[in-house]
Amino acid sequence: MASLRDAPPPGSSRRASGSSGSSGGHVDLLVGGMTCASCVGRVEKKLNRIDGVTATVNLATASASVDYTGDVGVEDLVRTVQQTGYTAAVSTDASSTAATDDERALAADYRRRLLVAAPLSLLVVALTMLPGVPDTTAVRLTALALATPVVLWAGWPFHRAAALNARHGASTMDTLVSLGTLVAYGWSLVQALTGGMHTYVEVAATVTTFLLLGRWSESRAKQRAGSALRELLALGAHEATLLDEDGAERLVEVGLLRPGMRFLVRPGEQVATDGVVLEGRSGVDESMLTGESVPVDKSPGDEVVGATLNTSGRLVVEVTRVGRDTAVARIADLVRHAQATKAPVQRLADRVSAVFVPVVLGLAVATFAAWALLGDPAGGFTAAVAVLVIACPCALGLATPTALLVGTGRAAQLGIVIREAGVLESTRRIDTIVLDKTGTVTTGVMGVHDVVTHHAEAVRLAGALEASSEHPVGRAVAEYAARTGPQPWQSRPPTVTDFANHEGIGVSGVVDGRRVRVGRAPADVALPSADADGGTRSETLPFALAQAVCSAREAGRTAVLVELDGRPAAVFDVGDTVKATSADAVRRLRGLGLHPILLTGDHTTTARAVAAEVGIDEVIAEVMPADKAATIAGLRAQGRVVAMVGDGVNDAAALVEADLGVAMGTGTAAAIEASDLTLTHGDLRAAADAIELSRRTLRTVRQNLFWAFAYNVVGLPVAALGLLDPMIAGAAMAASSVCVVGNSLRLRRFTPDRRS
Repeated sequence: MASLRDAPPPGSSRRASGSSGSSGGHVDLLVGGMTCASCVGRVEKKLNRIDGVTATVNLATASASVDYTGDVGVEDLVRTVQQTGYTAAVSTDASSTAATDDERALAADYRRRLLVAAPLSLLVVALTMLPGVPDTTAVRLTALALATPVVLWAGWPFHRAAALNARHGASTMDTLVSLGTLVAYGWSLVQALTGGMHTYVEVAATVTTFLLLGRWSESRAKQRAGSALRELLALGAHEATLLDEDGAERLVEVGLLRPGMRFLVRPGEQVATDGVVLEGRSGVDESMLTGESVPVDKSPGDEVVGATLNTSGRLVVEVTRVGRDTAVARIADLVRHAQATKAPVQRLADRVSAVFVPVVLGLAVATFAAWALLGDPAGGFTAAVAVLVIACPCALGLATPTALLVGTGRAAQLGIVIREAGVLESTRRIDTIVLDKTGTVTTGVMGVHDVVTHHAEAVRLAGALEASSEHPVGRAVAEYAARTGPQPWQSRPPTVTDFANHEGIGVSGVVDGRRVRVGRAPADVALPSADADGGTRSETLPFALAQAVCSAREAGRTAVLVELDGRPAAVFDVGDTVKATSADAVRRLRGLGLHPILLTGDHTTTARAVAAEVGIDEVIAEVMPADKAATIAGLRAQGRVVAMVGDGVNDAAALVEADLGVAMGTGTAAAIEASDLTLTHGDLRAAADAIELSRRTLRTVRQNLFWAFAYNVVGLPVAALGLLDPMIAGAAMAASSVCVVGNSLRLRRFTPDRRS
């Protein structure tokens, strides 16, 4: 079976390396200098004006995801962004690290400016607003002198960005901030020098300080918002113990590993990169990939994933994938792709922010003019400054991307990969969830459910005989016998001779001198009738064994009969085993308001037995693989909004047909590529986790957008009416952005419901 690392990320067939060319492709750009939704709108609009270009720009990740065709080259895209007034570079591992360092440096710069601005602003407020301080020219000039470094030096990032945007004929949030503070400062300077009555130096100083505080808090919060993905990318060993052809050990950097090489993983060490176990047995902690803390047993032939932790034994691993082809790197690519997309609900915010700043500038001018006509130009000035300051659309630009950034990052930590932001809308609407049986609800591996014996040695001898068999049923019998019987050191290994495989019937041979036959029970076995004297008799099997055969068949499983020297000795009840977590997963899905349906190609009896065990009422059985998509289409035609969970090639078409496709990451690449959500492990509870977290992320987006819009809808008229002091407006504007990011950060605390 394939796994998540075999499935190419979205657009990978078109992914560009950053070189120009005429064939088109996909490129991720890091965009520097964006501060609000208006910046995002400008960059996105400029890029999308280029023929053959489709671009999505993200404020929270400071990036642009661009698909291009025709004669457009990457250099053209970078040049367009730069001509818009922002910096741009092709996203690579090195540039992403540099961008993260730049973010930290920017936060540090805001902090330095804030540490200067805050105490000076307090002094300005004390000189201009505290009762008992004389309103003299000397006091005004002192306050003005204290405010000068606050407005001009501490507020320089706002003025620089505003000037840069003005050079390109654009206005953004920085335009509003710069205009508001400079106008207040300039007015105060004129008033102080001419002996005027009204000064606003405290407004200029405190607004600058509050906005710096907001930018610093916002910058730190955005770094925390993206921490989940950065932690995922930072996982993994930096060195590996390479095994040469002669078995000599040599410590090398992980980047030097290539497919086909062998490396050693000692207990307590991380697996250096993706590979296959050649030697050794151990438990490997895959919690970083699956969210489950219980180590997974690994033995020769099993795959291991880079960055997972070897907990016990010594393993020799052959390298299969390195670098960007590893499971962790592919998950990171999928997460980044999801973070770069936009939910449909964000489109309204984009349309509003595109015209927001020019409208606010016009409103500020109209506010001042109206107050002046009413005979109070000073009041009009205060109201106009408040309008400029309160209206900054930071919260609108951060509402969706920060929630997506945190939500998709947390999902990745739990082993859930969300492919597109639009998936969030789908999870809200679904009311029916169709579960494939084999490999999804069940393990897809045969196991022994029950054994009834008439001979003490039957299990041991049957297990010894089936140890030579390759049939799934035979392996189940052999594994059960090895697990429950005497350990090798407690008894001598049984001797098997005359082994014969009777295709479609079973196996036979001589074990420790006993003639043993293991195979399917005869089709005509029925419960024996009662004798007149109250005893029981059977033409074929003893009552207990006949009852075991009938019970297995009623449950839709296989009854395996063991004969010793021609006499019936035991019956094994063998069948696909239900995953231990499936019942809890179905309970969780019901709790989310979903109606579960079991879909399978197996017999109805088998399907209903599995459904009853996990708590599913509706079963659609004996469906041919080609008809699964039609079944999903039929459910949708009934008015249901359907999610489909599957893992096989035969599930791919159904996953595409469903309103929401969920692929088990332990399944095939075809199923994974066809899905909207991918679970990196085989625990069905992760499907419930994915739907719940997606819904919660969408709810957070809606909350953010509501408060961002409500803040401006209420704040602007209040400010225009002169009921809002510009200092309070500045504090409220800064707080709005921090609150939006803080609300998104709550998603980091999402914890799945685990009752079993």
